[in-house]
Amino acid sequence: MCCMSAEMEEWCAKADDDYRVALREMRARRQPSYDAACFHAQQCVEKYLKAALVQRGVTPRKIHDLASLMRECLKWHPLWSVNWG
Repeated sequence: MCCMSAEMEEWCAKADDDYRVALREMRARRQPSYDAACFHAQQCVEKYLKAALVQRGVTPRKIHDLASLMRECLKWHPLWSVNWG
């Protein structure tokens, strides 16, 4: 594995936190918040995509659009594409 820049490490750490929160909400036995789990899952993916862009020297746009971020990432990671058809 290559060395991560401080900015990339920060994006990944924040994504990891969102992942843990999403899991905690999904596993809650009393009053789980599925809305919160979905929100944090989305945030997790967004931050990992932004980390991937930072890895390539791209400053991520301040957006929350996963499809747009994914399109940017596919330039360097074409195997991440999904065939929905």
